[in-house]
Amino acid sequence: MACMRREIHEEAGIDCTAMRLRGTISWPGFGKNGEDWLGFVFVIDAYTGTPLESNAEGTLEWVEVERILELPLWDGDRQFLPLVFDADPRAFHGVMPYRDGKMQSWSWSRL
Repeated sequence: MACMRREIHEEAGIDCTAMRLRGTISWPGFGKNGEDWLGFVFVIDAYTGTPLESNAEGTLEWVEVERILELPLWDGDRQFLPLVFDADPRAFHGVMPYRDGKMQSWSWSRL
């Protein structure tokens, strides 16, 4: 969680005071040279500070959860984001293999 807190502070300028792990995702073959990636997905329930308006990657904007899937997203994001914000309190683990920069499949289970 310390890494997550540091990243959010660097990217958004806020300090997380409450967060919870929602899931993990394994992305075999996702990296630039086909490396395997592993990600941890958190929900931030409380924070202090004023969010930045932008960072080196672009403009930051609050979006209602109900509108997230309307945004331009990676195809893979559309698969796991509903699990992040659903009512099931259990964490999920997903596997999303990539080949040549394209998602091949998606499978998941709750822990």
